[in-house]
Amino acid sequence: MRKTKRRNPYYAGPVSDHFDGTYFFNPGGIEPLGFRELLRWQFGGGRERWPRSVPSPFAAAKPDPSVDGEGLRVTMVGHATLLVQVAGLNILTDPVWSERVSPFTFAGPRRVVEPGIAFDDLPPIDLVLVSHNHYDHLDIATLKRLHARHRPLVVTPLGNDTIIRRAVPDLQTTSMDWGERISHAGISIDAEPAHHWSARGGADRRMALWAAFVLSTPAGKIYHVGDTGFHRGINYKAAQRKHGGFGLAILPFGAYEPRWFMKGQHQNPEEAVIGMKLANAAYVAGHHFATFQLTNEAVDAPTKALREAMREHDIPSHRFRPLRAGEVFDVPPA
Repeated sequence: MRKTKRRNPYYAGPVSDHFDGTYFFNPGGIEPLGFRELLRWQFGGGRERWPRSVPSPFAAAKPDPSVDGEGLRVTMVGHATLLVQVAGLNILTDPVWSERVSPFTFAGPRRVVEPGIAFDDLPPIDLVLVSHNHYDHLDIATLKRLHARHRPLVVTPLGNDTIIRRAVPDLQTTSMDWGERISHAGISIDAEPAHHWSARGGADRRMALWAAFVLSTPAGKIYHVGDTGFHRGINYKAAQRKHGGFGLAILPFGAYEPRWFMKGQHQNPEEAVIGMKLANAAYVAGHHFATFQLTNEAVDAPTKALREAMREHDIPSHRFRPLRAGEVFDVPPA
């Protein structure tokens, strides 16, 4: 990795196999491409036009206050935001209710489908998982609203807690490194590797960590991956070896074209299906598609490619569910 004396504004800690003292990195992986490659992509053509509005086939959900016992229910809000109800807890992943995912309110990728749960219809939120600091996953405006209304615990990888606390000083936040485990309200939370990167601007690339999470619950293990490149399946294999498999995996499968630019950060639908098999996941809630246009592919391309990949890999359609806004998935026992 590069040698530098630059100060990391978010995190100071010991050097590790994925932190060089300033920058986090993917061991044996792909670094994010630079500004020249970004311009090549942006001005290289091939970007499909999305509609301004894409109504969901599902009405906005009005969730029950909780799901107890060994039940597991997942409701899609949009993009990487899902409500996970398990063990009497209400958990949000990468919550975004903002109109745009951008440092600006007037520019940047705009939502094309309304949230699948109106913010005021949320049940009491106990726990929030923030996988990394890109704007489509770490939305400060939404975290402020959640803190004002629900006072949840926010769990996030190293360095992102600094970003969150600067904006919402009294928000309860816990940061985790890869391989760490914490307990909360009767469940355990493991932070596991994902192949991605981080940045809030042009000067803080890879200065906060990214991660996947594993929740061990009475309903089984849940593997939440906010964003990842496939990385030869290394992280999926490691998760299976460590955890033995999952009743539910929450996997991204959109925002993947052009491959030459996106391969290191966003897996495509076929890679998501292979990842499901490598991780030994009984069911998948698919996300990261048909909400914000971040990349080149058409709005319906990920679901078409996913159907083809499931046919090719002999995965029944009920096992990998590409959830649309407002859709509710009562996950069968594994």
